[in-house]
Amino acid sequence: MSGHGFHVHGPHDHELEHAQQGGHEGEHGEHGGMINQIAMFTAIIATIGAIFGYMGGATQANAGLYKNNAAIKKTEASNQWNYFQSKSTKQSLAELARDLAPEDKKATYQAKVERYEKEKNEIKVVADKLEAEASQWDKQSDEQMHQHHRWAQSTTVLQVCIALAAIALLTRKKWLEYAMFGAGGVGIIVGALAALHI
Repeated sequence: MSGHGFHVHGPHDHELEHAQQGGHEGEHGEHGGMINQIAMFTAIIATIGAIFGYMGGATQANAGLYKNNAAIKKTEASNQWNYFQSKSTKQSLAELARDLAPEDKKATYQAKVERYEKEKNEIKVVADKLEAEASQWDKQSDEQMHQHHRWAQSTTVLQVCIALAAIALLTRKKWLEYAMFGAGGVGIIVGALAALHI
């Protein structure tokens, strides 16, 4: 409003004034409930969708971290198996030396053969343990990726629900409102499945 009493309405000011004063009841009254209902539902679904989107990102990050841990354990296990192989080679050479050595030296080489056999068994235990840890990390990574896919599916359905809400508001079609509620319900159910690791 200017200082001379001249007042200019913005395009939405007229509707806001009438909504505050209860105007246009015949024109918008029947749809006012629908509009408020859709607006409230959309706000709730958008909030839930944001939470589900965050959970989807978190589970994807966890899956990558767990896969990385599995790769590290596999590398450590591979190093142990290489160490095992070097002990096997040394044991084979000690056996050959024992078989070719004169009788007075055979006991020395036999002791080496027995030492390498003992060391190999100890290395095998460590390598097997590392492989089991790698398998466990792989399993956890796969579980996190499955959960991530559930969160992503849920978020996508909730985004479709919000789009249906916008179309329902524009067209004022009741069947679109029902479709919006249905999509919202499906999105929440899929999100619940993600939360339950199903």
